[in-house]
Amino acid sequence: MKNKTLLIVLPLCFLFLFNGKKYDEAVKERLFLPVKMCLEGQDCGTSSQAIQMASATQVEVKKVELSEGSEHVVKMLNSGDGGQMIFEPAVIKVSVGDTIHFKATDMSHNSASVQGMVPNGASAWAGSMNQDISVTLDTEGVYVYQCDPHAMMAMIGVIQVGDAVNMNEIKQASENYRATFVMNADRIDNYLNQL
Repeated sequence: MKNKTLLIVLPLCFLFLFNGKKYDEAVKERLFLPVKMCLEGQDCGTSSQAIQMASATQVEVKKVELSEGSEHVVKMLNSGDGGQMIFEPAVIKVSVGDTIHFKATDMSHNSASVQGMVPNGASAWAGSMNQDISVTLDTEGVYVYQCDPHAMMAMIGVIQVGDAVNMNEIKQASENYRATFVMNADRIDNYLNQL
């Protein structure tokens, strides 16, 4: 009985150790980032490899085009192309006087403008849970809105009406707003960069 156990345990130990070593090497390989450190005042220089890596990590952001027509539909979804708890489209450009129809496609959502993240003089809105709401936007600028129960999950959207006349104010306000998210914290920046 002892020999049978030993015959089973030894190959398993070998397999575990061998795979463990391979696993450690694979993890180190994935985590290794070639970084060159320089002290202040030193010339760091730039290697061609570093330039290639930097350009490979840059992601080109596709800018949103002006949406056609004067009426636009935004769906409130649990899951969509952009991830979980999402408005679709999440970023839209419209003309002054256009109407946005927020559709409660999935349940337990609403649409509400974020205080301090709409143009000066613009009307705020707050839809009821599980209800469609239509909003006509008569003031030029950038509007940020959210789903109230899922705001901490960054269920937000951005609308540009006409020119983005208040973009600097929105970006400043987004610093504090981002801190309230427990996930998808980069969503606000990604959305604003699409305008």
